[in-house]
Amino acid sequence: MTRYVIVGNGVAGVAAISSLRALEGSAEIVQVAEDARGFYSRPGLAYYLTDEIPEKMLTIYTKDDWRKLKTRFVKGVVTTINPQKHQVEFGALGKLSYDRLLLATGSTAVPAAVPGAALQGVVKLDDFDDSRRIISLARRAKTAVVLGGGIIALELVEGLKARGVKVHYFLRGKRYWPNVLDEAESRLLEQRLAEDGVTLHFQTEAAEILGKSGKVIAVRTTRGETIRCEMVAVGIGVKLRLELAKAAGLATDKGILTDENMRTSQPDIFAAGDVAQVRDPVSGQAFIDTLWYPAREKGRIAALNMTGRKIPYQRKVSVNVLRLAGVMTTIIGAVGSGVDDDLVSVARGSSESWQQLPNTIAMESNMDVNHVRLMIGENTLLGAMVMGEQKLSLPLQEIISSKVDISSIRHLLHPGAPLGQIIMDFWESLKS
Repeated sequence: MTRYVIVGNGVAGVAAISSLRALEGSAEIVQVAEDARGFYSRPGLAYYLTDEIPEKMLTIYTKDDWRKLKTRFVKGVVTTINPQKHQVEFGALGKLSYDRLLLATGSTAVPAAVPGAALQGVVKLDDFDDSRRIISLARRAKTAVVLGGGIIALELVEGLKARGVKVHYFLRGKRYWPNVLDEAESRLLEQRLAEDGVTLHFQTEAAEILGKSGKVIAVRTTRGETIRCEMVAVGIGVKLRLELAKAAGLATDKGILTDENMRTSQPDIFAAGDVAQVRDPVSGQAFIDTLWYPAREKGRIAALNMTGRKIPYQRKVSVNVLRLAGVMTTIIGAVGSGVDDDLVSVARGSSESWQQLPNTIAMESNMDVNHVRLMIGENTLLGAMVMGEQKLSLPLQEIISSKVDISSIRHLLHPGAPLGQIIMDFWESLKS
């Protein structure tokens, strides 16, 4: 009987287990993870923090679901992989052999590298226990400092604010999330945060977290200020868990390198989820995708190939639907600072007040949020940002993912062009 060992209990690992069981009803499947809590929605933690959903809604699989999957769970930390002996080791807990091994170890929060980072009251948002700890501390805290410039930091800001804590938000740069948002988008979100009572500190970092009796009492900044607080929430980024793979001699770069079948440099070891850096057979480049849907799809494809099939992972246009400072936002494809310099960025908002910027047509509004930005290649749309009203999200997803030739609507670049109507009419014409 084939034994499949899955390391990790995130979406990639669980998708692999589900697919393996569907393909091989009698195979032995063993899941190894540190967290015995099981599979839950990591994206849902943000809404748990803001008290919008109850704890029970984070659970995705019921006990009945797990029984049907007939998976043996081993609580523990894999310390060593021995590819030659086909074994994983748990230190004092012993060893486990495998026929096929899947590494779905994911990522972990980067800690604050400042004095005082180990004090009680310094928190992160990595897992369910972290969210519980934050909620517990927030009951007694009056003020918190949040560090970081991306999605997780903003989730911490909004979660603490919803719990009645006064929030000071430190941003290293001149604006929020500059590698993804344009200036107008950053300012829009910053304004909403300020209106909600959040104090923003630009170009500010923590120099030291001050404590008394082992607990946080203040943060001293790189600008020489001292902000008194009882909590410091850290959301400065994540790092992939590569230690096991590197120690086992697997090929790594930013992630664990795999071919298009999710196979690593060791033929019986596969990788999936955030940690997998997958080679695209078309471009020859290796990519990392850290969103929920790609992680799940990688797990499914890895399972298919672990059973002997040869099914390539096909990288799709990324779609990230999230809420930023209360604004529903969909990010599709390439919109950040790392995209091709030859692209043209076009943005539209709700009013008819336009301002011309280098390579950008931006539009600002004092009305309800309704903002669209497109990244336009030579003949196709390569990316889009849709904030507020989401009517254009589905049309843009389909146009971008299908790489539709948009030569016939290049007039959307003209200042004052009715962007939304042009996109909707074009999309409708594609369906007819």
